[in-house]
Amino acid sequence: MSKTILVVDDEPDILLTVAQTLEIYGYNIIKAKNGQECIEKLCEMKGNPDLVLLDIMMPEISGWDVAAKIKDNPDWKKIPIVFLTAKGDTMSMGMGNLATVDYIVKPFDVKDLKQRLEKILKKP
Repeated sequence: MSKTILVVDDEPDILLTVAQTLEIYGYNIIKAKNGQECIEKLCEMKGNPDLVLLDIMMPEISGWDVAAKIKDNPDWKKIPIVFLTAKGDTMSMGMGNLATVDYIVKPFDVKDLKQRLEKILKKP
């Protein structure tokens, strides 16, 4: 059974590229174009995604706030979160690594993304 990844990014080109790339690798992809839509999709889903791939810099609700909402919800708090973001400064990366299981800076290498997600998804 393929793993489900919820991909959240407000940039349509990034959202489409990441989703299509991960689908090629056999993942079931759910797309959300912003933080609010991410929370709505989590509420609507039967069961949880295996991973949330989350941008930080989004309008209205930032990835930081979405990650906090996920971690505060008892039904979602065990969902692994990976930030995929253009915020490559040391402070953001340090904070991101405390809040999530991985932190990937855009632009990213597709093979590296795949390997890092596989490593996370194989953990029990």
